[in-house]
Amino acid sequence: MAWNASRAAAVRDPAAWTLVGDDRPRPASGDSSASAEPASGTSPALPDAEAFCRKIATGHYENFSVLSWLVPSDLRQDFANVYAFARWSDDLADESADPEEATRALGAWRRELDACGRREASHPILVALTETIRRHQLELTPFHDLLDAFVQDQHVVRYETREQLIDYCRRSANPVGRIVLALAGCRDPQRLAESDAICTGLQLVNFWQDIRRDREAGRIYLPLADMHRHGVAEADLDATSANSRLQLLLSEEVAWAEACFDTGEPLISRGPRSLQPAIAAFAGGGRAVVQAIRRSGYDTLSRRPVVSKTKKLSLALGAVVRRLCSALPGSGGPSEAGGT
Repeated sequence: MAWNASRAAAVRDPAAWTLVGDDRPRPASGDSSASAEPASGTSPALPDAEAFCRKIATGHYENFSVLSWLVPSDLRQDFANVYAFARWSDDLADESADPEEATRALGAWRRELDACGRREASHPILVALTETIRRHQLELTPFHDLLDAFVQDQHVVRYETREQLIDYCRRSANPVGRIVLALAGCRDPQRLAESDAICTGLQLVNFWQDIRRDREAGRIYLPLADMHRHGVAEADLDATSANSRLQLLLSEEVAWAEACFDTGEPLISRGPRSLQPAIAAFAGGGRAVVQAIRRSGYDTLSRRPVVSKTKKLSLALGAVVRRLCSALPGSGGPSEAGGT
């Protein structure tokens, strides 16, 4: 449903452009742009653009090859195209020298996205994405929402209330789930709401997992109202371990994320059949992080709770088995649930 688009942190993966042989995105027409046009100024051919996206997806996202087993073969390239767009956008936000430069770069990238909507794209990612948008009749709104969230990251580093944080998740996480459902032709409002709940849960649990990393980057995603209610000060986040007040706060925040997964649970069985294994794997992964935080005693300052590779593999294998079983006679066949 939603990939972990990491924010600025102490440790980051290599920038997307380094995976395709660029030091940085090259500026276009003197602008601080995200453009990486070929030196000739011509747009790349579609096969080359698609290979560009696959290289970013497989180079950044360690589970992408597993994900490929969980979605129909005819959607795998589209997944790579969408992932490459999200990853490039995220890196423009976090790898720039300062917030102003990041905002300018994201603005230029947004103009490239608009060119994609007009089928006039020149950047390899957007050439590939143009084909995905055409094939599946996607709207540009979710892509713009993602860019809005990355721009917001440049200027907003505290959230007063849960409502403000949910609004951020509406643009930082939920659009990816909505795009993925649209790839399978699903635009049913109930299924979209369930997808939003899962994606928000994934974003929240990532926040609670990465409190130290986000603090080191100057950001706090714990709602300040919740912190005040539990007597947690910002300075408490600089400690080497979580005190009892922060542990109690985190237990409450983790329960909030888990409630989001509960709300989205019906999507696993009622969403598009072709995506059900992937949805199950993502939701299961989120719940596994919840359990990892609980096992840590809600102390994510001492050590970042992670899901073991064995657990990740078991989740993926379970989803693969689910996919294989769904293809057996009597299972309902390849028809889709929750259509347009």
